[in-house]
Amino acid sequence: MSVATFLELVEIKAKSASVLPFILGLSYSIYYYHSINWLVSIAFFVAMFMFNMVVDMLDNYNDYYHADSQVYQQKTNIIGRENISPKLVRNLIIVFTVISALIGLWLVYKTGLAVLWMGVFCFFIGYAYSSGPLPISSLPFGELASGFTMGFMIVLLSVYLNSYQVFNWSLLTLAKIFLLALPDELWISNLMLANNICDAQEDEDNHRKTIIHFIGKKWALKFFVIKNILALLVVLILPWLKLAPMTVMLTILIAPIIYKQTRIFLAEQVKTKTFICAVKILLMGSLIYALTYLIGALI
Repeated sequence: MSVATFLELVEIKAKSASVLPFILGLSYSIYYYHSINWLVSIAFFVAMFMFNMVVDMLDNYNDYYHADSQVYQQKTNIIGRENISPKLVRNLIIVFTVISALIGLWLVYKTGLAVLWMGVFCFFIGYAYSSGPLPISSLPFGELASGFTMGFMIVLLSVYLNSYQVFNWSLLTLAKIFLLALPDELWISNLMLANNICDAQEDEDNHRKTIIHFIGKKWALKFFVIKNILALLVVLILPWLKLAPMTVMLTILIAPIIYKQTRIFLAEQVKTKTFICAVKILLMGSLIYALTYLIGALI
């Protein structure tokens, strides 16, 4: 398997959905708790990144075996299209999972049992997302699961691991971190929503009951717009709640980009042509948000 094929197999282009929430959590720990634990943080990043690759490999692996169409299996799915050995993919999934889990257990040893429970939850969602008789991705909870797990849980873990010596578990603490992570949660869930909008007919043909089946494309597109607006509004509110430095207000500068990409997607929902609009919104939104937060936390 070539490097380029491997990177496509693990969907490297979508890794901003995990890397940027990690940076956001790190930045919040610096800003709010004045704390950072480099060794623990790097270990978590490696474990998180590897398991994120596991989830995407597993998604491609399950799609390959459960495909109703031989054309999809051999011409569209990367495993068939690139003649990758399914056994090799399975072994990579196992090895990456084991390494990620072992690093996770070391983090539990260093920082406490809270990491174990959070890690178990993330592992469960990661595997249940595309596996089992009723994978989450084929149910109306895909957007919620992806947004909450990658948008909130990664931020929460990043904050906790960088400040576990002073971290205080309370509903108020969790509410603050939830608000901090909410823009990323909305943008990540919108990525899943855009994917389901584009695949609406294919999902119906394959008996997948995603959220589009229940609310229709018209309402799904409205929610896509609302969530983009809400994400920016939350970013602008955070400094006034003392949860972010004023520098995050600069995130509003990407509003024209989000507006343009949203209009393109509203005009046409074709996977190969306009799904990239949701990817660009997620990348630009979470990138600028994380960077302006980090800059404010460091100055």
